[in-house]
This record gives sequence, C-alpha cells and structure tokens, in this order.
Amino acid sequence: MTDVRTEQVGAPAPDWLTALAEAGARMPVPPLLRPPASGGRRAAVLILFGAGAAGPEVLLIQRNDGLRRHSGQPAFPGGSFEDGDRTPEECAVREAVEETGVDPAGIDPVGRLPELYIRHSGFRVAPVLAWWRSPSPVRAADAGEVASAAAVPVAELADPANRVRVEVAGRGAAGPGFRAGGMLVWGFTAGVVDGLLRLGGWERPWRSAATEVVTIVPPGSAIP
Repeated sequence: MTDVRTEQVGAPAPDWLTALAEAGARMPVPPLLRPPASGGRRAAVLILFGAGAAGPEVLLIQRNDGLRRHSGQPAFPGGSFEDGDRTPEECAVREAVEETGVDPAGIDPVGRLPELYIRHSGFRVAPVLAWWRSPSPVRAADAGEVASAAAVPVAELADPANRVRVEVAGRGAAGPGFRAGGMLVWGFTAGVVDGLLRLGGWERPWRSAATEVVTIVPPGSAIP
C-alpha cells in the first residue's frame, strides 16, 4: 500500500484508504458479529486514519473505568444514535467530537464496514472509515467517559512483537489483542483492527500459537 507519509495535510483521501474502504465494505462478517434480522440499538464508531511521522495513524480512546458499558476499554470514538443523527457518519463524527475534541471540519468520511453486532450490549454498530484531512489536537474531552485519546501508528499495531491473545475471564476462547499507544487493545475494537490490518496489507507474519495470552477480568459489567 502507499506510504501515507507521502500524503499532504489538507489533501483528499489517499488511494490506499479508498481501496481499504472498498474492500472493507465487502469483508465477511463472522457469525458471532452478524446482526439479527431486527432489534438492537443503532450505534456508530469512527475509524479515523491520518498521516503521521511513522506512517498511517488511527485515532483510539481509552474509556474510563466504572462505566456501565465497555468500562476501561480502548475503543474507536463512537456511541449510540441520538436525535438529529441522520446517518452513521453524522453519529460517528458527533461522538468523536464530544469524546476527543477533534475538529470535524478536518474529517472526510470515505466509507463504511458492514454493520456489526455486539451481543453483550445489543448494539448494532456501523464502523465509519474516514480520512483525517486536517489533523487537530485530541484529548479526553468527555472526562466522564474518556480517560485519554491518541493517534496510534498502524505500524505499532502491526508489529508482531505487540500482538497478544486476550482471554476474557469466564467467556471462553481468546481473541486478538494489541499493545499499542500505551494501551492494551482487545475485544470488539481489536477484532476490527485485526481485520483492517489484513485488508490493508499491513499484517506481518506472526505465530498465533506462540503468542502471549493475557487474561482480562472486566470491571463490573464490562463487555469485550
């Protein structure tokens, strides 16, 4: 794929991101993430890619401990639809602004992944891919929900040395995980990252069977 370091601030979405969005729209959804025919609460997350000094970066947040849902988890900015949200893009960008203080004027949505379902919470999530045309400072703008926000290099996520398997106590098999940006990325977000690394051609050879397994005990009623 094209090295995003060749992209200029203010330029339109690069070809590699357009190609990723086109491939992502057709990606297969695992059975456990397929939405039911009806029901569930509509939500959207913003998968915001930008140009960093070390190549592509993606915006992640760390949620606060003690939340009713997704407590303590790294995540893409996002949340449930509210009155006035006409599309997943509007919902995802609004939530990102509320959670990280990102300037919406510098964000260009480029596509969506298929809708995904989080069974533990009943959310039907629309992942929105976007280009950070004009990067702006980010922070924990919603101090009640967000502990931190940072643009994490894709190269750091793709490094086999940073890959782990994460097992949620009492919930069976381990899933993908990443140590990146000072966070342990796991659960739903890690599953999406894993798929994007593969689709984007960023994935590097690693041995799943030899990878460290980390056991997570979610606080309260947290969800993977």
